[in-house]
Amino acid sequence: MSGHSKWANIKRKKAKVDAVKGTVFSRLTKEIMAAAKRGGGNPDTNFRLRLAIQKAKDSNLPQSNIDRAVRRATGQEEGVHYEETVYEGYGPGGVAVYLQILTDNRNRTAGEVRHIFSRHGGALGESGCVAWMFEPKGRLTITETDKSEEELLDVAIEAGADDLRQEDDGEFVVLTGPEVLDQVRESFEKQGIKVEDVELVHLPKTTTEVTAADAHVLVELIDLLEDHDDVEKVFFNAEFPENFEVDEA
Repeated sequence: MSGHSKWANIKRKKAKVDAVKGTVFSRLTKEIMAAAKRGGGNPDTNFRLRLAIQKAKDSNLPQSNIDRAVRRATGQEEGVHYEETVYEGYGPGGVAVYLQILTDNRNRTAGEVRHIFSRHGGALGESGCVAWMFEPKGRLTITETDKSEEELLDVAIEAGADDLRQEDDGEFVVLTGPEVLDQVRESFEKQGIKVEDVELVHLPKTTTEVTAADAHVLVELIDLLEDHDDVEKVFFNAEFPENFEVDEA
């Protein structure tokens, strides 16, 4: 997880401005549609949809947009057809990269993603080439609390979480099995503990150390992949050098 922790800190330091709100809304809408298509349009029985809707509300996506996305995904309304897929590849220094994709045109997306890889010291690989290096997990963060680490750990263990750790910036990260993420979130909230960034992730089982030179190219690669409209999430297994800093834009 250290690579991802470091990456999160790097992104905060860069203070990168996100894309226009319309682009953010488009991604949230696609995520809702994918979840509803896979597990049905009832958030009470579809945890992934419930998670996507909550994220959309946190980003102020209008309720009418949320409802329309669910109707389209369940065939109650005409709309663009999105499908989920996974792309896998290698970044500079042999870093494994795992992408979750939501697209209405696989051929177009594959070509564009392949181009991003090739321009930044990497290569798009075959299906299954790096998936085995990652493990699905639930993850949530706690940034504001008056509870001690021991108190939070007690709640986490009681709720069925796998691990709780404090990061360098002071926030707490809780890891769970995907199937118990929602019950862990509920347990914290029942204790009056505010939970943020609840998500399903793929964490690396092992990491790959990279040089500072490769790390700079990798940061550019990950940035471009995350900015691509059809890329929902990016996971990778890089271990950044100690005291690594990115160039300020």
